[in-house]
Amino acid sequence: MTNCIFCKIAAKQIPSSIVYEDDELMAFKDINPAAPVHLLVIPKLHVATLSECTESHAALLGRMLALVPKLADEYGCAVSYDAEGTPQGGYKILINSGPDGGQEVYHLHLHLYGGPRPWRGLR
Repeated sequence: MTNCIFCKIAAKQIPSSIVYEDDELMAFKDINPAAPVHLLVIPKLHVATLSECTESHAALLGRMLALVPKLADEYGCAVSYDAEGTPQGGYKILINSGPDGGQEVYHLHLHLYGGPRPWRGLR
């Protein structure tokens, strides 16, 4: 899609702080972070919204979700356990879909938020 900012980032026509890339996915730092760790994971394939996904996208969606724990670990916000077995750290993922869902860029993407709280505008 020629006017899609995330397609342009995936094609490297617009610079971004890329933290992960393979043949199907790209992850980069959000330019207006709402948390100490705020990464976006996108498919290189243009799909406008999660609502447009079908069974044919299942593997792609699974790869997006499977990438999250790896990135969370690399950025210091993976879940760990103290000596008593109490969970520490953690992260949140979010996919906005459509205008009422808060989607601003119409290219499927997930947000990975982590780090010490409180985070701006996130509960």
